[in-house]
Amino acid sequence: MFGPDWEEGCPVCSMVADSFDGNAVHLAQRDVTLVVVSRARLAQIEAFKKRMGWKFKWVSSYGTDFNHDYRVSFTKDDAAEGNNYNFGTSSFPKDEAPGLTVFYKDESRNVFRTYSCFARGGEFLLGPYSYLDLVPKGRDEAGLPFTVAWIRHHDRY
Repeated sequence: MFGPDWEEGCPVCSMVADSFDGNAVHLAQRDVTLVVVSRARLAQIEAFKKRMGWKFKWVSSYGTDFNHDYRVSFTKDDAAEGNNYNFGTSSFPKDEAPGLTVFYKDESRNVFRTYSCFARGGEFLLGPYSYLDLVPKGRDEAGLPFTVAWIRHHDRY
């Protein structure tokens, strides 16, 4: 969602994040905490979060291997090897990729990874697509250089 050398968060990830605050309230009622993890420094995250008007919990994994361990951030060596994404099943052309992971902490405080999805597996989180799929023109992405080329940060439309 936000790499350490980026000036701002990913526009597509930001479109997903636009719904987090509203959803987090409801998830908390079911003992679920939504947390976003990015490799950007915390100061970068906080500034962008303020610009976008978001309140959800967003932490920095800067200087750790967390994102690399879950195969959503890549070094140049990873990229050269190929099949660096989704636990080695495909390649990703950039150094940061989308991924969703669910963890469960039991009564003994053991933490388990219970679910992960990558690439188009997280598309269900793109709320506007649910609406666009209902309208006559649909997503209207034909002729774009890539499918999400139309997406901007909500303060840039």
